[in-house]
Amino acid sequence: MNHSDKAAAWPAVLQQKHIAWWQGDHDQMTSSFDAVAKMLSEISKPVFVILKDGQLSFTNSGSLSFDLNTRPVKSLPMLALLPPAPIENLGDASFCTDHGLSLPYVGGSMAHGISSPELAIALGRHGMLGFIGAAGDSPAKVEKAILHMKNLAEPVHFGLNLIHSPNEKGLEDEIVDLYLKHEVRLIEASAFLAMSLPLVRYRVTGIHQDESGRTVVPNKIIAKVSRVEIASKFFAPPPEKMLLKLVEAGVITEEQAKLAARIPVAQDITSEADSGGHTDNRPAVSLHPTMIALKNRLQKEYNYEMPLRVGFGGGIGTPASAAAAFAMGAAYIVVGSVLQACNESGTSDAARVMLAGAGQADIAMAPAGDMFEMGVTVQVLKRGTMFAMRAQKLYEIYRKHDSIDAIPAADRQMLEKSIFLESLDNIWEKTADFFRQLDPTQIEKAEKDPHHKMALVFRWYLGKSPRWAVSGDESRKLDFQIWCGAAMGAFNEWAKGSFFENQANRKAVDVSMNMLYGAALELRLTQLRGQGIVLHADLNQVSPKTLEQIERCAHA
Repeated sequence: MNHSDKAAAWPAVLQQKHIAWWQGDHDQMTSSFDAVAKMLSEISKPVFVILKDGQLSFTNSGSLSFDLNTRPVKSLPMLALLPPAPIENLGDASFCTDHGLSLPYVGGSMAHGISSPELAIALGRHGMLGFIGAAGDSPAKVEKAILHMKNLAEPVHFGLNLIHSPNEKGLEDEIVDLYLKHEVRLIEASAFLAMSLPLVRYRVTGIHQDESGRTVVPNKIIAKVSRVEIASKFFAPPPEKMLLKLVEAGVITEEQAKLAARIPVAQDITSEADSGGHTDNRPAVSLHPTMIALKNRLQKEYNYEMPLRVGFGGGIGTPASAAAAFAMGAAYIVVGSVLQACNESGTSDAARVMLAGAGQADIAMAPAGDMFEMGVTVQVLKRGTMFAMRAQKLYEIYRKHDSIDAIPAADRQMLEKSIFLESLDNIWEKTADFFRQLDPTQIEKAEKDPHHKMALVFRWYLGKSPRWAVSGDESRKLDFQIWCGAAMGAFNEWAKGSFFENQANRKAVDVSMNMLYGAALELRLTQLRGQGIVLHADLNQVSPKTLEQIERCAHA
């Protein structure tokens, strides 16, 4: 169907009840497909849907009278109204104000620096927020990233990640020391199963009251959670026992502890649904409303000075999913998997190309390297790699046997030839060398507990596989561990036939602005449907646009 056919295909509207009388220049009204598409796309302007000669007509100028009993001279019935829908109005304005942003958009942290300083800079320069992924990296590398951001000629707002590390003694403390030393004022807390002392120490350090008596908390936390019981702990004040420990250690004073008892551990929580990496595969439409209800209940219970907020992450790969998140009351959205395939991410070209070719079904759950013994899993890319299957095999062997020596000869041969590519004895030597530097107590435990020794050896593979993906090691391509959620496949399907189909054209800001602009447009089209206006199917499609096109449409 060509556009002239589409213009002729406007449905006749004879029974629809009007909501106002419209007056204006009839020459500014149109029923042309192209003109209507342009009008809808200009989200900074209103749109009036008018009934003229039994047919729909559209305009963005004129005046209205809502007294339906008195028809003004030369007026026409108006069936629907679309107010302006600026991108800046999406989400919760207080979130942007508190974090120094102009747009309610967050690039979530991805381990090993996949969410890189370059990614954070690109987003920051466009009024969005990027978190640098510190998980899995050495303190020295994390400090290098901090200094890079702190020394920018044109500073941007950014944050760094703090991942729960129950199996790596002292690591959280060491990273928090760095953040406090360099005055990193915002972190994204992820994979936390409970509150930790380092996390609370970060939050309450420097807390004070200003001259007006308002509590000032220099360090902010955005917590990424998928369980209500964990969210409850983040929205609650820091545990009293932990505050007492910090007082005893001289980190804070008793007066500061009293102030800390009146603030939440995290003012902002991201309800994390079906995401890449650590995830509980929670359905977004069930999880997010529950988190909103929790937020409302705890705000009322604690009566905080600062408003609690809930953002949304996990599964956002298209404008429609972003619009759904905002429609469910998200204060902001968090995008991860999709940004991983962008040019500014800290992974390899090989991994980015693999991500750009993924479908929604090309993902799988696999054992997590950092919580292997606990049976925790992460969501990874399945297409083009055998990691998920091989990692699961390691976990099955770990559960079935008490030691490396107990592994049947055939299974051991398979492990050495197909997965580790060298003997398990050699892998243990490498593992022991690593822990002699990082945490010698792990070696002591392994010598007493053969099952723990097996876990450390198997974790060598789980720890190396994401590094092979980040470095693009072609010799280990089948072992790439690439964290990825269904959002990646959804984005790829949405991008088919557009300039985004080619991975080389995926720039972080272009992708992100398409998510936000597209969300605003999707919500606009939903408003029309809610007022009984049925558009041609092609007008209900939100397609990729260049950054220049978005700027024109958003600020026309």
